Amino acid sequence: MTQPIQPDEAAQRLLQEREGRPGGELAERMGIEFLELSAERSVARMPAEGNRQPVGFVHGGAYCVIAETLGSVSANIHAGPGRYAVGVDLNATHTRSITSGWVTAECTALHLGRSMTVHEIVCRDDEGRRASTIRITNFVKDR
Repeated sequence: MTQPIQPDEAAQRLLQEREGRPGGELAERMGIEFLELSAERSVARMPAEGNRQPVGFVHGGAYCVIAETLGSVSANIHAGPGRYAVGVDLNATHTRSITSGWVTAECTALHLGRSMTVHEIVCRDDEGRRASTIRITNFVKDR
């Protein structure tokens, strides 16, 4: 897994807590590589190969996994020490099929509140074409 490029202080703290594995087991199984991590903006990529459905397109659920992973990691960075974020809503619209190469996902914060975060994740193909748009809402709780 690729390590984040210049993680901010909050992201460094999360990486240390998670022993350098921000996304957990499923993200690793799907080959997700983290390129940038912060509460405001995170970027990751995953290979199309190994994440396709029988017809040969990247599975819609795979887009949801990379999106929920990025949105949840970003929300947990925002939550800070002694708090954690859990997903409560996920909405995805798939607009293009990817069959090969990489899916690159960019996560942008829409709302970073005391008890709730909202992030939009855009998944693109190698040519930069939008394939899926996902929104995740996370609830921030005290440990």
